[in-house]
Amino acid sequence: MTAFVIYLGDVPDAPAYEVYENHVEPNILAAGGTDVVRGGDVDLLKGDLPARGTVMLEFPSPEAAPTWYRSEEYAEIRRLRDGVARASVYVVDRLG
Repeated sequence: MTAFVIYLGDVPDAPAYEVYENHVEPNILAAGGTDVVRGGDVDLLKGDLPARGTVMLEFPSPEAAPTWYRSEEYAEIRRLRDGVARASVYVVDRLG
């Protein structure tokens, strides 16, 4: 069963955030994750949009997603995001 990491982010410091973006993609791939959604056009139906956008990653199992997020390798990369972005990040299991 696969799982998805959902990231909703506001990025007040876009140039500094680009440094994070340049490091995170290879790390996601190395952990078995793939991009499903990264930015793109949005049709807002209700609520507020994050300033930077939405990212959805797919991982091969419900265990793989939090393992990646809590890994030492990603923790180092995540520090690049600290202070330059505000985000909500959560894991959702795929049904059946």
